[in-house]
Amino acid sequence: MRDGLKVEIEKLVAVAGKRGVVAAPILAAEVVVADWVRYKCRFGCKGYGKHLSCPPYAPTPAETRQMVAGYRWGLLLRFDGDPAHPDLRPDQIPDDFHSFFRDLIIWVNGTVHALEKVAFYDGFYKAFGFGAYPCIYCETCAPEERDGQVDESMRRFCRYPDLMRPSMEAAGMDVFATAQSVGWDLGVIPCKNMAYGKIVHGDIRSVGLVLLE
Repeated sequence: MRDGLKVEIEKLVAVAGKRGVVAAPILAAEVVVADWVRYKCRFGCKGYGKHLSCPPYAPTPAETRQMVAGYRWGLLLRFDGDPAHPDLRPDQIPDDFHSFFRDLIIWVNGTVHALEKVAFYDGFYKAFGFGAYPCIYCETCAPEERDGQVDESMRRFCRYPDLMRPSMEAAGMDVFATAQSVGWDLGVIPCKNMAYGKIVHGDIRSVGLVLLE
């Protein structure tokens, strides 16, 4: 790692720390991209097709592999807990739980964007971030507000194109395997009676990524 990049990563780690985030350098080659991840979005996620940060609008695994190959380093970010619900119980979580986790999603994606922006203006113009979860900067996303088929051209209606980034999982990144590369052992969060979204505790770990060159 060249000296300038090393200094920048140290700066970004410090910025992340001030936001309550754990950050670890990672080789871009250790970011795991797998085709199966997209299937988890397509079959099983209530957010599929509703947000421009998610499939089918997010980059495909093939596109992500090509993009990641253009980088040598990245910064993996770990967000521990939910600042709005530190003592989370399954009975608190509504069936439509996207807005319930608004503060957590803003924390994750806002930090990713902030670090990408710092790196960009420090001269690392290739910096690009990947967040987590469906975007929540708007109460409803453009695809949700229109009937019929929606395609990539819908992106022109995004109200926050400067802030919105795809989540790691939406772009086909295996977050569990990628986290293991920096020594983070993530586990599947248990849900009450295995019911979708009924998380039994607030010990949630979320992960984001900023690629650097």
